[in-house]
Amino acid sequence: MSARRYTVVIADRTSGVMRQVTLNVRTTVIAVGAVLALPILMGLGAKWSSRLEIDQLRTANSSLAVENGSYRAATGELTAQIQSLEGVIDDLGVRATLDPAQSRAMAKLPAIVKTRAAGGTSVAPSPAMTEIATAALSSPEDTFGVLRNLLQGLESRLTYVRRDVERREALAAATPSIWPAQGWLSDRFGVRSDPFTGEHGYHQGLDISADKGQPVFATADGLVESASYNGDYGNMVVLKHGFDLTTRYGHMSGFAVKVGQKVKRGTVIGFVGATGRATGAHVHYEILANGKLIDPLQLLTQPANR
Repeated sequence: MSARRYTVVIADRTSGVMRQVTLNVRTTVIAVGAVLALPILMGLGAKWSSRLEIDQLRTANSSLAVENGSYRAATGELTAQIQSLEGVIDDLGVRATLDPAQSRAMAKLPAIVKTRAAGGTSVAPSPAMTEIATAALSSPEDTFGVLRNLLQGLESRLTYVRRDVERREALAAATPSIWPAQGWLSDRFGVRSDPFTGEHGYHQGLDISADKGQPVFATADGLVESASYNGDYGNMVVLKHGFDLTTRYGHMSGFAVKVGQKVKRGTVIGFVGATGRATGAHVHYEILANGKLIDPLQLLTQPANR
């Protein structure tokens, strides 16, 4: 069946010219339909494009949420490490401050004792500072990674420093620095005339004279190694203080401690007496460092505890 055709006559009233246009109904309908459908198709295309962009934005938002969560976790970890470092630094600042008199006594210890207290652990420099200066930090992850390594390196080094401070504290506690009794110095360390024979001899410690029964104090923190009668020393207490430091207290009238007991500086360990080879009431006091006698007077920077 042939398509219908229509002829449209167009007349110009001014000039009288007439024009005829023949239209194919099917073609015309298709053309008009295409013109009318074009905005709809454009709208649908815009809608589909918008949906695609929204999906892409949602995907990007999800990725950013994951990254943001990772950054928050990393930031929280770094914050915790920084707070830990601040705590360590504050702790070291407080603990590193020693009593000036105690510091002077420690400074006069034999070198071998101070070397033993220092340990010998060396800490290799952390490569994190070099890394942060030379690395190409192309993303926040790189920055967080380098900062985390830097903080962990500093925390590790501060841990070693804290151990050194703890050893210094331990040495301070073990350093005999107070007088063992309240009294007067009646004999010094070194060459002297024997009080019984008058011959030249060598006095191995200090004699501090006091009234019988007056307390005798531990001059540093330590452990009671012995508390017994010992020949010329009479009633004697021997304290081990660590770092190969030992103190001896002789001629006491009685004991206030027993073997194996831990004592603090200033603890009463016995009482002034005249037992053993003694001419009067006093306490004989010796210090040994690494098994060798040293002059106790150089370390006695503080009075006896009351």
